[in-house]
Amino acid sequence: MTAIAASLSSANAGVTINGTRVVYPADQREVSLSLVNDGKEARLIQAWVDSGDASERAESSKAPFLITPPMARVDPGKGQTLRIMFTGANSLPQDRESVFWLNVLEIPPKPKAGSDAGDNYMQLAVRSRLKLFYRPKGLQGSSDSAPDQVTWRLVPGPKGYTVECTNDTAFNVSFSDMSFKGAQPLQAVNKGGMCPAKGKGTFPVAGSPDASGKLVVTVINDFGGFNPREVSLTR
Repeated sequence: MTAIAASLSSANAGVTINGTRVVYPADQREVSLSLVNDGKEARLIQAWVDSGDASERAESSKAPFLITPPMARVDPGKGQTLRIMFTGANSLPQDRESVFWLNVLEIPPKPKAGSDAGDNYMQLAVRSRLKLFYRPKGLQGSSDSAPDQVTWRLVPGPKGYTVECTNDTAFNVSFSDMSFKGAQPLQAVNKGGMCPAKGKGTFPVAGSPDASGKLVVTVINDFGGFNPREVSLTR
């Protein structure tokens, strides 16, 4: 039977990526990202950057980045370093960060001849996508202080509440989850999100605000650390 390629979450991957995001300062010639194969078999990996369209593949990507090596074999217990280089794009804004996505596709080997799989098997390819922030030189403020400058507004609706963020800073503010203070764990927005630099974002939140009228947002910093904080909601 012909092998079938499929996609799974990174939790099923044999290759571990040492990072959850990439920050590319404009004054750097390149940045690097390391990964290691924790599995028992060799893996083939392919890496590319897309502009935000998840269907964009390596051969059709228009993102202004080059990755070397674009494809590599990683033996079990071994690592690989990806070098990411900015190729130039005059159209990128210089007063804020731009967001791209780094893709790492992991392809396992075919079953060995004579194995129990025989000719009937499914080959599963695991694809991971990480945010890549291009950070121009001379931006006002800092990524550490940006979350404190984001404002949040409560928007009631017929099917519950939505919160709207306004980010006047030059830095994108990412979070892993948010919930009303005192809410049950299952009422958190746990898929994460991002309030874009010099922009707005809206996110549905289950439940209702308590008397404090505050929102708990777990911000993700440049190094992938999680920083929960309480923020006030306006109406």
